[in-house]
Amino acid sequence: MLPLCDEQGNITGAATRGECHNGSRLMHPVVHLHVFNSKGELYLQKRPDWKDIQPGKWDTAVGGHVDLGENVEQALKREVQEEIGITDYSPELIMTYVYDSVKEKELVFVHKTVYDGEIRPSNELDGGRFWSLADIKANIGKGIFTPNFEQEFQTVFCNVQLTLWKTVH
Repeated sequence: MLPLCDEQGNITGAATRGECHNGSRLMHPVVHLHVFNSKGELYLQKRPDWKDIQPGKWDTAVGGHVDLGENVEQALKREVQEEIGITDYSPELIMTYVYDSVKEKELVFVHKTVYDGEIRPSNELDGGRFWSLADIKANIGKGIFTPNFEQEFQTVFCNVQLTLWKTVH
């Protein structure tokens, strides 16, 4: 079960994952973590072909649902450990926004961290790698990345004069 929420993050009910992703657009909270290395490169995960949402595309290093009864911090810690196998990082909340698509509506809690240790993608992913800012920008709009990642990247890292990108060092 996933919590349903309003735009301020207040819990308003609950629904199954399937109900949230069937086009009902029931708003539910999710967490994202952008993982930078000390060179300023951004780690992206490759979504496996069996995923129901955006299979085979590159996406934010970590993204996942807040489970019913969890808070954002607990969900972030769980998802980071599950997806990329790290526990010794310091996340910083950089923004919250509503992502609205044909299939779903999410309240996204966006975090960033700088991490130079080993990343161990789980079998929930199809691997991952670090990308330079130039490589990401060159591939925006080519169907390589998830629309959610592209929108978030452009909002957070391009439209804000790269302020947040520069502060990761």
